[in-house]
This record gives sequence, C-alpha cells and structure tokens, in this order.
Amino acid sequence: MEKYEFIYKALFFPEKEILAIGDLHIGYDYMLKQSGVLVPKRQVNDIIEDLTKIFKKIESKKNKVKKIIFLGDIKHSFGYEFSERDELNEIMAFLKKKIPEEKNIIFIKGNHDTMDYTPKKNMKKSHLESGIFFTHGHESSLDIFDDEVEIVVSGHLHPSVALAEEKGAKREVFKCFLEGKSGSKNFIVLPSFLSFVEGTLINEYREDYVESFSIIPKKDMMKFKVHIIGDDGVLDFGKVGDL
Repeated sequence: MEKYEFIYKALFFPEKEILAIGDLHIGYDYMLKQSGVLVPKRQVNDIIEDLTKIFKKIESKKNKVKKIIFLGDIKHSFGYEFSERDELNEIMAFLKKKIPEEKNIIFIKGNHDTMDYTPKKNMKKSHLESGIFFTHGHESSLDIFDDEVEIVVSGHLHPSVALAEEKGAKREVFKCFLEGKSGSKNFIVLPSFLSFVEGTLINEYREDYVESFSIIPKKDMMKFKVHIIGDDGVLDFGKVGDL
C-alpha cells in the first residue's frame, strides 16, 4: 500500500487512514459580496461536494477515513463573522456522518483563525501522529525538528501553477501540491481547498518568494516537485525552479 496519495485537493495516508485538507477559507464568498463582487453563495456546497468526491474515491479503493485533519485558515475574515461560524457548523454536520467521533476531526490553527469556531473550541497549533507533523505552515516550531517527525504536512502557501502553450497565449492556472526535502525532513504542501481562486503562482516564486511567509527556505523550495491537479488526476510536473 502507498505511504500517501494525492486525491483531488486532499492528501490521504491509507495505512494511517488519515485525510489532510488544506485551507478552507470559509467566508471568502461573503467577503467578495461585501466588496461589491456578485458571486453565488455556494462555498459550503462546493466544500461538501468536493469532500463527498474525495470520500467516494477513497471508498472505491476499499479504504476508509478514520481521521480528518484541516491544516488551518478554516475561516477567512480576521474578525468575527456569524456566517463563518454557521457555515462551519454545516460542514461539521456533514463530516459527522462520515467520522462519528468528533475527536477524530482535527482543526489546526492558521493565521486567519483569529476566532475559534470549532464546536468545542479545540483548535490546535499543530498535530503529530505516527511520524507525521501537521501544521499550517506560517510559523516554524521546534517540534518540527523532533527525531520522531518524518514528514511535515502544511498548507498556507496556496500553491498553483500557470501554464500556456506559447508566450502571450491564453494561460490556465491549476492548483498543485509541492513535495520535497528541507533539512532532514520531507515536506508536503497542500493546495487551498477554496474553489473561488486557484492560489499563488509558484512560477513567480523565483522572484517573489518571501522567506518570512513560509517555514520552507527558498533554496529548498526551488527543488520541490510539483504535482498539478488536472482533469485526469494529479500529474507530476517537474520542479519549482524549472518552471
């Protein structure tokens, strides 16, 4: 059995039966409306539809999810918004049908999570399990360097890649995973789970990468492998520094 696999926008550890999900940014559609942008209110529906698709894919392989870990930036607004709290409750109602034990639904605190809307106010700074360290990725921690840690799983960067057939032609943007080594640890960076925007272009990391924004140094990030999410699944696409 594979140690881990990319399933749509999620990362799954079959042997551990752990599913990791990147930044949700619940309330992003509400923020757009407040800014005068007319968008349909369907962010929660999109999240639940995407989660349903992921669960079905896992179940089709005769696997199951015992634990789900959200990697921070659960909410979008830096202030308190009732709508964000209510929308998280909708998502929790769906998740409890899949994972009945609430202790197995884990929320990591991200830089946008200024309020804890989780049912029992039990958001965590990080989570370590079976050699896998789950963190948002905006600030480092001595725990990452623990000998027990083999893999660091994070979000925060919202990686995506822009592709064009020729210079000046129309280009398409795809969410992607990043995978590589920094120091003695293996890192996996997940794309955002947000459907409204694809993310931050890694094509521009060579010039615009800000060291203080990530726990991964630029010199290491340039060597990370890129796995883009396409219509036919997740595809290997070389290294960040080659794009």
